Amino acid sequence: MDKQSETQKTLGQAIDELISALSSIDESSRITAIHAACDHLKIRLFNSRLTQPAPAISTEPLPGEQGAPPRFLDIKSFRNEKLPSSANDMAAVVAFYLSELAPPGDCKAEVQNEDMVKYFKQAGFPLPKAPRMLLPNAKNSGYFDSGTSGGYKLNAVGYNLVAHSLPRTAAAGVSSPRRRKPRTTSRKHKASRT
Repeated sequence: MDKQSETQKTLGQAIDELISALSSIDESSRITAIHAACDHLKIRLFNSRLTQPAPAISTEPLPGEQGAPPRFLDIKSFRNEKLPSSANDMAAVVAFYLSELAPPGDCKAEVQNEDMVKYFKQAGFPLPKAPRMLLPNAKNSGYFDSGTSGGYKLNAVGYNLVAHSLPRTAAAGVSSPRRRKPRTTSRKHKASRT
């Protein structure tokens, strides 16, 4: 075993050391330290919460949840953070919000069409033309599985989309879908066939 592999840390060990180092300083110093480390390592930060905490995020854990991640208090703030670009993406954002971040009275593992309509409106996201087809379409896109009580449950693909892939950026190489132009036959080609 060489010396480099003996000193290489696991991801968990590195995270524990970062948390330990940052816990001993005040919040504004933590942000400065994170920015300085990212600059040194040439890591570009996309998360605006590091520079200016959003007022809609509660940093205090809920009762009985010590050290829990902050919860978003409303779907509009979460939508603005994730920037979904399609109704299917937004359906995944709503389901993620309801299963992971919503206040205890609103949390649910399975979602229905009524949930989608309610939270699309609250988030200010345009409803699709046929809201009743939203969840079946999102399921066909691979983001949901059928639930046990007739609803839909966010699966690992949908979870990972929201947790790790949104917001999409131009740097990630994601471009907007292009529409195909209808084929047209030129007049010259038509005339030569007759």
